[in-house]
Amino acid sequence: MNILQQSSKAQDRALGTWYVQIQSGTVKLPRFQRFEAWDRWRVAGFLNTVIQNLPVGVTLLLQVGDQEQFISRYIATAPETGGRVTEHLLDGQQRLTAFWRSMHNNYEGETYYVYLPEFDTHADDGIEYEELTVHCQPRWAKKKEPGLRYPVWADKPARCLERGLVPVDLLCPGDHAARVDKWIADATAGQEPAEDAPDALKLYKALEKRRGELRSTLNALRERVTHFNLPFLSLPVNTSADVALQVFVNMNTNSKPLSMYDLTVAKVESVAKASLHALQEKTEAEHVELTHYGDLSWTLLTTAALMQNKMPNKSGVAAMDMGTLVTAWPRLQRALVRTANFLARQHIYDEDRLPSAPVVAVLAACLDKVPEDGDALGRAEQLLRAYMWSAFFTSRYEGAAATRAYQDFKALVELLERPQFAPDDYAHVPVLNRVTYPLPTSEQLTRVGWPKGADRLARAVLAVNLHFGALDFADGHPVSYDSLRKREYHHVFPDALLQEAGIDSYLALNCALVTWKTNRSIGRKDPLAYLQDRVEWSDEQTVAQRLRTHLLDFETLSKATYSADGKPLEGEALVARLGQDFDAFLERRATLVVLAAQHLTAGRLLTLEQLMTAAQTAMEVAEPALAK
Repeated sequence: MNILQQSSKAQDRALGTWYVQIQSGTVKLPRFQRFEAWDRWRVAGFLNTVIQNLPVGVTLLLQVGDQEQFISRYIATAPETGGRVTEHLLDGQQRLTAFWRSMHNNYEGETYYVYLPEFDTHADDGIEYEELTVHCQPRWAKKKEPGLRYPVWADKPARCLERGLVPVDLLCPGDHAARVDKWIADATAGQEPAEDAPDALKLYKALEKRRGELRSTLNALRERVTHFNLPFLSLPVNTSADVALQVFVNMNTNSKPLSMYDLTVAKVESVAKASLHALQEKTEAEHVELTHYGDLSWTLLTTAALMQNKMPNKSGVAAMDMGTLVTAWPRLQRALVRTANFLARQHIYDEDRLPSAPVVAVLAACLDKVPEDGDALGRAEQLLRAYMWSAFFTSRYEGAAATRAYQDFKALVELLERPQFAPDDYAHVPVLNRVTYPLPTSEQLTRVGWPKGADRLARAVLAVNLHFGALDFADGHPVSYDSLRKREYHHVFPDALLQEAGIDSYLALNCALVTWKTNRSIGRKDPLAYLQDRVEWSDEQTVAQRLRTHLLDFETLSKATYSADGKPLEGEALVARLGQDFDAFLERRATLVVLAAQHLTAGRLLTLEQLMTAAQTAMEVAEPALAK
């Protein structure tokens, strides 16, 4: 039968049959399919649909003849039988994976139960259901207790039953009567009366009746699950791979729609007979640092698009040559590794501290065209530093980011392909044109908000502070990817103190990343007070140097004390002194950030000592001017 003769009418298939086919390996997934994408709420929702016997959408199968059209893989956690595949599951993976895994209770982070309200005797279970439904119980482990999952009661039949909860895996298709009976016996063993108890026989008969009711309820649910209809449409054996892929794309309209990455995976599988999933997994395993800067899937695609001179957006990715994507994969990987190293040298280690995401693909596509050593590398990296910091400190990517990134990329490549180029040529790159895209002033920086969010300029301010090492106030450890995991966003002038004076504390210039222990020890203390705490077991010079690596001035902060005669300042006295000190602090730090930005956006390497010298020179020049 050819595809023109194929009926579009859905065919019935019970979950019990699906279960057997997954177990035997006769139904598998084409390799290009995305991996599990459903969260626990979608899983619970599907299981609810099943136990309540509600209609569900159709799945899509491709019949397999003597030879598979696509390289296949097993459904997650299904046994790898090595048997002959008869069907490829083109649509329905999420539903059948949720079904299979819940029937085997092999989710690490959750356990699924059927809630039976008539068996709920727990006084404080936190479950508010009034009818039969599926309940998802989150699970977690502790490193010190391997093999044990919390909450512990979730694995104890008696504790579950008193909450009206029965594990979903007891509803698994097949002959599991003995396992069901054992669970019921374990769940109710503590309810058996003592032999010498009054009315022992009566109590025992009541218990047996309740056991029988539970058994009948579970058997009815097991039958419902086994015979639940999950219908399918079927494409015949002689359907071409291109047609199957097109039908797959058209059919995939569930609550987790296909992404551009999913579509590209399918195209690569069809055109190049390669697995983009496998390529990315290998890249991630070999270079975990690439995962630190956001969605690696999208970074890979946008970088590859630029390398093929395409726009770094959906249309550009769709227009790529998929064969070239595969053959150029080693170059793509190498370029991204060089980019991660480049960013780390600027002390930008992760997505949360990255001011502008489009720069990653642009940097990588440019570095692909740059030698790995020599003078050419030095000139190229200076240009790329100027590009990166300019993207951080200007509004260039505030809108139409993909278009502007592409324009900047083409201009950068034009310079990189010249035998010689100089800083005077930088303005040829749009983002480096200071007339069109000026740097912010110190006054503008004093109004920039908290850098914990996604605000570009706030993150840029923080990035400058991290650039000079950002030693922890207490332990003196420099910033790194690992150390950032232990740091918190700290108010230099404490939030509680500024709140008393009605002053906004959530400003980028009032932020420093310090360890949580250091952060917790500060509280409402005056800056002088908590700095003195640091000096108690260290010397003032050491602490002052640590502060300078955050572009903080020890002298300015050491004068910031807000008490008189041993009592904290309050009211107008606090507002007047604190407001003046805080403004001076912001102005001083803003000046340092602006000076640093001027050097960095020109691509120049800048040490902390050079910055401080430049700041001192600027102050000496400014003072006579102010005097006039």
